[in-house]
Amino acid sequence: MSKRLDGSSLFSGISAGLTNSFALLSSQYSDGLTLENLNKALTNTNVTSTLYGSTFASYLTTNFNSVDKNADGTISADEIQTLMNNMATQGLTREQIMALGSSSGMSTSLQETVLSHFDDIDTNKDGKVTNQEINAYGVNSEIEKQKIEDRNKIVNNMSLYYGDEISEYEGSMLDYRYLDDDENS
Repeated sequence: MSKRLDGSSLFSGISAGLTNSFALLSSQYSDGLTLENLNKALTNTNVTSTLYGSTFASYLTTNFNSVDKNADGTISADEIQTLMNNMATQGLTREQIMALGSSSGMSTSLQETVLSHFDDIDTNKDGKVTNQEINAYGVNSEIEKQKIEDRNKIVNNMSLYYGDEISEYEGSMLDYRYLDDDENS
């Protein structure tokens, strides 16, 4: 069996990226992390040379008003912590995963899997996926794969009785009972 899908690396990677990015950005600007400073950061080689710097700076610039909860014009460490807590408890939107995922150091295959199955993973249909939803999807996917493998083993064993024309099949086991009846109709 393949490795089960686990969203914890997605959330921890994005959280680490935000923390590191905030530390880097705030060290560059003594007057705080303002929208003006974030825009400057997008052309600052000290920021853009890092794996996460420009990506997270771009995300914070785009989402400045929603991150700056007290509307004082500066993003504080507490506001970054609130953002990370909200992401961890409420989940990540498709846009957050696309904007922050690949720069967080997480595997691109995990990001691609979550994005391509986003609607299936988001079981409560709130437009966000949580770690629990990702993990549950991974478990359910593994269960479904195992069911198909088990069915195919049974089908292959049954082909000894019914003949070699039966190969992998994902229908009901009862279908085999009536296979010859359907062909003769």
